[in-house]
Amino acid sequence: MKQTGSTKPAAACAALLTGLILMAAALPLGAASAPAARPGQGFGPAYDAAHETILAGTIQDVVTKHTAGSPAGVHLMVFAAKGVVDAHLGPFLSKETKEALQTGMPVQIVGATVRLHDKEFFLARQVTIGGRTITIRNTRGMLVYGHAQGQRVVKVKSTAAVQTKGGAQ
Repeated sequence: MKQTGSTKPAAACAALLTGLILMAAALPLGAASAPAARPGQGFGPAYDAAHETILAGTIQDVVTKHTAGSPAGVHLMVFAAKGVVDAHLGPFLSKETKEALQTGMPVQIVGATVRLHDKEFFLARQVTIGGRTITIRNTRGMLVYGHAQGQRVVKVKSTAAVQTKGGAQ
C-alpha cells in the first residue's frame, strides 16, 4: 500500500513533542505575587509624595561638588527649626537659579525626606527663594529638566477657539 502525506511522521511527532516540552519547562511553576509598589521609582532615591512637608529656614551653605554617598547635583544646607538639613535640588538648575542661592537667604522648600546610605536628605520638589518658585521635581518625584533653561510662561490659545474652527490648523 502506498503512503500519502509525510514520509516520516514519527520524526515530526518527536520534534513537535520536544518543542511542547521545552515551552512547558520555560513556564513558571507557580504564580509569584507582584512586588510591593514603592513610591518614586526611577533613577536616584525614592520620593514619597505622601510624606511631603515644608522646610523653612536660611541657607547656610550651597554645595555644588558631589560627595560620595549623596544624590548628584546641588545641595542646600538649610538651617531650620530642627537643625541643619541637607536639601537636594538636583543637577538641572539654571545658571540664574544657582546664582540666586546665596548664604543667609531665607528659603522655603516643599519636599520629602529620604534615607540613603544611613544619611537623611530632603528631596526638594519646589523651592521658593526671593519670591521666585522653582519646580525641581514633579508630583511623582521625578526631576524636572525644564527649569534648567529658566521658567518661561507660554500662552496657549483657548481650546474653545480651536474647537469652533474645526480643530487644530
